[in-house]
Amino acid sequence: MSLWENIQNDIATATGVTAELEEHGTVGGGCINQAARIRYGDTTYFVKLNSASGLDMFAAEAKGLEELRQCRELKIPAPVCVGSDGQSAWLVMEDLALGGHGSAAALGEGLAAMHRITREAYGWDIDNTIGSTPQENAWLDDWIDFWRERRLRFQLELAGRHGAGRALTAKGGQLIDEIPALFEGYKPAASLLHGDLWSGNYAYTSGGEPAIFDPAVYYGDREADLAMTELFGGFGHDFYAAYNRAWPVDSGYPVRKTLYNLYHILNHFNLFGGGYASQAQRMTESLLSEIR
Repeated sequence: MSLWENIQNDIATATGVTAELEEHGTVGGGCINQAARIRYGDTTYFVKLNSASGLDMFAAEAKGLEELRQCRELKIPAPVCVGSDGQSAWLVMEDLALGGHGSAAALGEGLAAMHRITREAYGWDIDNTIGSTPQENAWLDDWIDFWRERRLRFQLELAGRHGAGRALTAKGGQLIDEIPALFEGYKPAASLLHGDLWSGNYAYTSGGEPAIFDPAVYYGDREADLAMTELFGGFGHDFYAAYNRAWPVDSGYPVRKTLYNLYHILNHFNLFGGGYASQAQRMTESLLSEIR
């Protein structure tokens, strides 16, 4: 059977509806996966495609979408099915009909509501990916230990293997040792996080509802989500004002946001190389200067 016949059969099994997959067209915007929008009977679905090795990544993303759907204030696409034919892997999900205009304030309020969903520890039930990089989520009771071991140390060691200079890895090691100084008087709740919340991973539906997608879910400091919203352009004044009305951020956030975004810049170096290593080094030096 062809790829699309296999996907058609998978949808039929998942939904209990027998129909023809009538059309499919590619959708732009992704750098890790291919994407397509398909019609199955009277329903439109959004499909992500990758090689068969992407099956576990898609399974984790589907579980992450289900986790995020605890939040009723934001639109989150419902996963339909995940499968593989041995050559390709796919994730079929609800098509949210994105492309409308909406309220940035509603997005900020919705994110604050999502962050109110908490657990007792930091991490998640399964590992997943940040982009295509493995992201370790094994539970820890201490947030500083989690960020140090599951996030920064992992990316720094990977950067060393990818050719990052000695200055970055050495200063990164110093920062890892001194991270507790950035958390004096602050112990964050273990909030439900999107995990990869840059401007390309939110939109508004045709009805104006704020939507988020393409997650890298775990439970951690809500500041980590907020920091990434500022990394590539920001979400606008109304978003941040509404979030802070709903749940004001701690006074130490302006410094810690650099710590949280360092993780993503290191990951970008590990994925794409280039000037991200020098940017990571500048961020590391800035954080060390705050500590000393």
